[in-house]
Amino acid sequence: MIKGINHTMIELNETGNEYYERALLIVRPEYASVQRAVLEDEARRLLSELDAPSAVKVRKNKWKGLLHTLVAAGAGCLLTLLFGMIF
Repeated sequence: MIKGINHTMIELNETGNEYYERALLIVRPEYASVQRAVLEDEARRLLSELDAPSAVKVRKNKWKGLLHTLVAAGAGCLLTLLFGMIF
């Protein structure tokens, strides 16, 4: 329990997400009486929808952009060679 907070919390030790080891979720007061299994299922569903942290996305996008650039440059070189052989 976090000091000064008097709320129902759900703690998931197995998130099913490669980036997050553990999650602590605070349940809204109007849903505190819902069965714990239902809350845990909903928490797992929520966590399964989480994507990579933004810093990881940026790194992946940089490599993806570099790959696209290299492929485009290669295609340009290939076309130049093909047209050079024809004319």
